[in-house]
Amino acid sequence: MTDLRSWMDRMPLVAILRGVKPEEVVAIGRALLAEGIGIIEVPLNSPRPLDSIAALAEACGGEALVGAGTVLDPADVEAVAGAGGRLIVTPNAGLAVVRAAKDRGLYAVPGFATPTEGLAVIEAGADAVKLFPAEANPPPVVKAMRAVFPPDLPVLAVGSITPEKIPGYWAAGARGFGLGGSLYRPGDDAAAVTARVPAFREAVAAAKAAEA
Repeated sequence: MTDLRSWMDRMPLVAILRGVKPEEVVAIGRALLAEGIGIIEVPLNSPRPLDSIAALAEACGGEALVGAGTVLDPADVEAVAGAGGRLIVTPNAGLAVVRAAKDRGLYAVPGFATPTEGLAVIEAGADAVKLFPAEANPPPVVKAMRAVFPPDLPVLAVGSITPEKIPGYWAAGARGFGLGGSLYRPGDDAAAVTARVPAFREAVAAAKAAEA
């Protein structure tokens, strides 16, 4: 796929595997792909995150968009790219990280919590923006900020997202969701993760149906 929006259109869910270990990540990644989730993020505060990113990139090839989360230092962008990652996600409005990602030809999804932060990272070249933490920014906030952002720029809600919260955020204009502890917790195996995916997938389908 040629752009981030194409990946989001296929399935607007991002699996955040915080705490995953390299020896278990491939089985989990393949399980996610089998369930329709093709965007996988390994936060850099996980054990040996670059090894996990490299293992996923090698095992999943073009089937998945693999990258790093919690990227705070522009210098880490090159390391992620060297491991085969193509996605850079930040928890903050890290302008230098966004620019480094775009200079390297990677997708950049920076965090924001205010219109000022959102517009700044958009100007820096963000491919999408990540509303974080979503629990502090309910759907009415998303709707208000969505009105001043480019209409074709995906907004992802991230932070304590459960299936029950997806319809409200979708109706407000969010077009993607980062799934952390509600999808994967350190120590979970592929079967545990697989069992949680259908509820999220069904929530997305219901949100889309309600909009039609």
